[in-house]
Amino acid sequence: MRSSRSQARSYGQADQPLRSVSVSDVHNAARYRSKRAARRVPIVFITIVAIVAVLGIGGVVLANSGVFTVRQVTVSGVSHITSEEVTNLAAVPEGTTLLNVDANGITSRMTSNPWVQSASVDRVFPDTLNLNVTERPISAVVSVTVDDSNTVERWALAPDGMWLTKLPDQNSAEGQALPASVYEDAENALEITDIPYGSSPEAGKYCNNANVENALSIIDGMTTELADQIKSVSAASSNSTTLTLDNGVEIAFGDSRDIRDKERVCLELLQQYEGKISYINVRVVNKPVWRSM
Repeated sequence: MRSSRSQARSYGQADQPLRSVSVSDVHNAARYRSKRAARRVPIVFITIVAIVAVLGIGGVVLANSGVFTVRQVTVSGVSHITSEEVTNLAAVPEGTTLLNVDANGITSRMTSNPWVQSASVDRVFPDTLNLNVTERPISAVVSVTVDDSNTVERWALAPDGMWLTKLPDQNSAEGQALPASVYEDAENALEITDIPYGSSPEAGKYCNNANVENALSIIDGMTTELADQIKSVSAASSNSTTLTLDNGVEIAFGDSRDIRDKERVCLELLQQYEGKISYINVRVVNKPVWRSM
């Protein structure tokens, strides 16, 4: 039995002849495969570069062709300046296409106007460019003495401290040139008065008047309902800032130090003497003074 199994194994091996491979053949085969792979890499690379070049050239040709030429400019988001003013500011060059439009240059020109806080450009295919504007609102109207003859001008001021525009009498020729919305918003803004001579407001510049800055710091620093009751602020000096409330009560607030404590004292007195108090002085917060009607 053993001999028959042994014979079977020997017969099987005899049916499959052995092949001999030299070491040099193995090395040659490996070098061949390596060369073929190396040849493939440049071909793939050259193909990709060619495709990119074709697309790039096509893009340049398309961008400078008459396709998608801007034929219409629209404006959104404006209320204090006109669409025509924004379009003139944008100054979109003739022949501009939606593919080669200089969006950065256009937005930079638009934000040169003090009313324009930020701007963006939208491409609306096939031929429209939409100019989106976010305007600065009016947070305060400041009455400023502008010369030694005590000439007073009223100026609109934005929340970030930028002078927006002078507010002449609405019935004057200069006032009629401004949109009605400017005067409507100014009517609801905080009034800051009694700014002495020495400040020179200029549209597009930031306010650097210490009296105005102190007044705004007081309003911005308040955290209670007292801030919503303030109708106007007299800011003849930073130490003598006086607030007038909707109900006519005057508060000598002084500078912007100890805002929270001064707020608390005022609210306590207004509540304690509701309808009976006409004046509060909290310049020295630990020694408040008040006067009844």
